[in-house]
Amino acid sequence: MGREFTLTDAEGKTRSLEDFKGKALVVFFGFVQCPDVCPTSLLRASKVQELLGDDAERVQVAFITVDPERDTPEILKAYTSAFDPGFIALTGTPEQIARTAKEYKVFYQKVPTGSSYTIDHTALSYVHDTEGKLQLALRHEQTPQEVAADLRKVLSLH
Repeated sequence: MGREFTLTDAEGKTRSLEDFKGKALVVFFGFVQCPDVCPTSLLRASKVQELLGDDAERVQVAFITVDPERDTPEILKAYTSAFDPGFIALTGTPEQIARTAKEYKVFYQKVPTGSSYTIDHTALSYVHDTEGKLQLALRHEQTPQEVAADLRKVLSLH
């Protein structure tokens, strides 16, 4: 689980898990028009970065869209940057997104809402250590302080 992915960042650069070695990587799946879980998770991640102080430089937050139809690279960059300029957004074809979600055992599904849709999705964040190995899943209910403590433990592994 969580062994690899190949997606594209908001600058159009192909990214894989290998690119983030040396940093703890926090991966979250979501979409820009998400009304509650996504903005709450990204806000928590930005608070965690503050709590980590100097250790924040050793952590990379990556937001993977499950709505590549609406979440263009420009929209994704603006969205993640609003929470923290260091966060990155990743996208890809619907097939690449599906393959990556399957690799993390993430559920997502379109739900019609009148003339539009929303997306139900897994609300966990996944943490890789500095060697790229998946170490833990963070529950949506965890506080920034609890997440910062978990990340400090992951950073101390190597």
